[in-house]
Amino acid sequence: MSNELIQPNGGTLVNRMVEGDAAKALAEAAASMPSITLSDKQACDLEMIAIGAFSPLTGFVGPDDFRSICTSMKTSDGTPWPIPITLSVDDDVKATLSEGGQAALHHRDGTLLAVIDIESIYEHDKALEIPNVFRTEDEAHPGVKAVMDEGDWCVGGPIHVLTVTPEHEPGEQFTDHRLAPAQTRAAFSERGWKTVAAFQTRNPIHRAHEYLCKCAQEICDGLLIHPLVGETKPGDIPADVRMNCYETIIEHYFVDDRTMLTVMPAAMRYAGPREAVLHALVRQNYGVTHFIVGRDHAGVGDYYGTYDAQNIFDEYDEGDIDVTPLKFEHAAWSHRAQGMVSSKTFPKFENDQVFLSGTKVRDLLAQGERPPAEFSRPEVADVLIEWATSEAATPTA
Repeated sequence: MSNELIQPNGGTLVNRMVEGDAAKALAEAAASMPSITLSDKQACDLEMIAIGAFSPLTGFVGPDDFRSICTSMKTSDGTPWPIPITLSVDDDVKATLSEGGQAALHHRDGTLLAVIDIESIYEHDKALEIPNVFRTEDEAHPGVKAVMDEGDWCVGGPIHVLTVTPEHEPGEQFTDHRLAPAQTRAAFSERGWKTVAAFQTRNPIHRAHEYLCKCAQEICDGLLIHPLVGETKPGDIPADVRMNCYETIIEHYFVDDRTMLTVMPAAMRYAGPREAVLHALVRQNYGVTHFIVGRDHAGVGDYYGTYDAQNIFDEYDEGDIDVTPLKFEHAAWSHRAQGMVSSKTFPKFENDQVFLSGTKVRDLLAQGERPPAEFSRPEVADVLIEWATSEAATPTA
């Protein structure tokens, strides 16, 4: 890894994968350990810890880090970290565990994924976590509901990971694009990229997104389009459809040797501002120097202000976060300007800019109609039409 690349969060890139004879011995020992079956979110978190994407975390957080992260957006040693990564369990599972012992961590399909050294078992203080992390206690918020539904106990300690690939995982795992931070860093060095901008997305890229990416490319050596393909909420476009959209737009509208596409196997929390910081720090671990933060990043509904996810970076002291947030205004196509504009670059005129709601776009796609070319590239729209019309034709239970 080139010394010229940005340092990982906390200074060291974590690797919790166990291989060879050590892995075989650990798997044999795990057979006699108490077992914890991970939720989909926890399985995503385990992979992110294992590959170093959640550096400096070496496992699920203990009580000191939990409290510190919730209240100060830093771990107990002062390293920036905005959301506690917890392994919550219910009363029945907690009764089988003991501090100082170990437990086997299984995927819901039965695959043995890892072993955790149990350093702590502590009460899951949801009353502390929820209002601090999500800035709301409304259980209609998907992130709040997910935490409320979790167990009332947390297990903290380092993990030793055998595999992050379940044996019977349904659907596409994007193996060719599933690069760990050490691999993206190596790719950046090979390409000679010293500055890299990352674009976080859980949606297809429309013209406004493309505009943000192109602006970032003008000031950085390269662009990493880095979609989240872990657990999302019902109603989000499936990851395989989105990947087809990303590949299509890159093929037709981006410079290949200045653009990379890899996936991030994290779970969405929809925590708005705090999740924007999490996404930035994770990208720093992947070797990214600049991170695109648009309006309502990682938000849901109307829980967060339009630019709360940008302003939260100002709550950290100078020098705390090495990655540079690129704070973009809302962008749209202007008929008068004949191009993409924002409030920073072009005055507003009545009925000039093209704005479409997600519902309107979904309705057009389901009817086999392309949204206006000023909103979405036609090649991307065609991918989405094929998916939307197929979905509309599928009977629901």
